[in-house]
Amino acid sequence: MQVRIAIIGVSHWHTPLFLAPLLEAGESVVGVSDSDLVAADRYANRLGCKSYQSYADLCDAQKPDFVFAMAPHAEMAAVADFLIEAGIPFAIEKPVGINEAQVAALAAKAADRGSFVAIPFVFRYSGFLQTLRDVAAGEMVHFASFRFIAGLPSRYDEAGCSWMLDPAKSGGGSGINLGVHFLDLCQLLLGDFDPHVVTAFATNATGGRPVEDHSVISLEAAGRPWIVETGYLLPAPVGVFDMHFSVRTDGHYFVARGPGEIDVFDLSGAKKTIAATTTNMPHYPTFVTDTLSRLQAGQQPIANLNDMRAVMRHIDAAYRLSRPAKTS
Repeated sequence: MQVRIAIIGVSHWHTPLFLAPLLEAGESVVGVSDSDLVAADRYANRLGCKSYQSYADLCDAQKPDFVFAMAPHAEMAAVADFLIEAGIPFAIEKPVGINEAQVAALAAKAADRGSFVAIPFVFRYSGFLQTLRDVAAGEMVHFASFRFIAGLPSRYDEAGCSWMLDPAKSGGGSGINLGVHFLDLCQLLLGDFDPHVVTAFATNATGGRPVEDHSVISLEAAGRPWIVETGYLLPAPVGVFDMHFSVRTDGHYFVARGPGEIDVFDLSGAKKTIAATTTNMPHYPTFVTDTLSRLQAGQQPIANLNDMRAVMRHIDAAYRLSRPAKTS
């Protein structure tokens, strides 16, 4: 069954990642919106649909069955609240707000109303996570470290999303933008153990922009360390990352040093290399098709607002530690 889809916030740099799989699947995009009407018109002309400056007008006029929503982070909570109130199922880019309180309120409201709200924690589809589950099923995780360094802050200027470099609109830099993916993986891998942030470091010393371009967050759970390092430091094209993931379980050690391979060591030191996707961008098509399939099947999304709230608790704690209190 074809779903009538609307896209909110098409000036966001992630729009192509959602749109390409929709078009490939032959889904019907009935309207788009953006506060930048030029951007909205550009996509509407391409798609042969109506454009709107107001997402409320878009939803009122087009009555979509599903919405893919994006916005500056400081505006996301209002968008999500509107869609929950309107009873429209939707997927919304992370982080859905600039603090845990905003996301917690939305999570409670969505749960009360039985809303379908999907969060694109796309690393949940990654070959790295699947390899851990396949090879080390039932094994406890003793240590995990995720290093994910993306391109320079200027990429947001070039994409027309300079608001990402304004902390009042974005909530922060690489920690809140990239780090949330790996804090989510930490939550998943820990299972019943509840982690807490121990130390956090954030600096804008390299790029000199108002948001941090390098963030290191360390967590502890049941005496076990977890490290999440992110940044906007790599002078490389969009989609190219300096990445290194390491996980030690009861019986194995996993290492991903790049986008296509995972080294798996057993306790004897024997190593095998597994071909698998480990970055985020290849999994947006999977997220789009899986989310729509889950909606039509009456199933829950792969990640929801409660998962986002849990991650934002760690983001709040990290920023409290890494941002010195202002003095008069």
